[in-house]
Amino acid sequence: MPEDTPVLDALAAMTAVSIAGSELPAREHVIARLAALVAVNAPPSSYLLNAGSAVEVGITVQDVQSILIAVAPVVGTPRVMAAAGNIARALGLAVALAEAELDDDA
Repeated sequence: MPEDTPVLDALAAMTAVSIAGSELPAREHVIARLAALVAVNAPPSSYLLNAGSAVEVGITVQDVQSILIAVAPVVGTPRVMAAAGNIARALGLAVALAEAELDDDA
């Protein structure tokens, strides 16, 4: 039975409209989104929500590091360090969720 996820559904719809309305190639679109997440001091869940898209377009760890370096002069060291921590927490959450799913399947 499908779960009722109105917030996630709304976010997915907003993302779809954003992608459809942009003339940026998919990779550059995701890079812009990640840079924006850094700029607004996004929580780990926001990075997690965008992780799938980043993987799909081939964003690497080195790309994320380059994005952090590129935005540092604009957003400042504290914001970049917070983003690095939030990205690490998002990755940790993704691993924990994957492990839980594997445990459920076993």
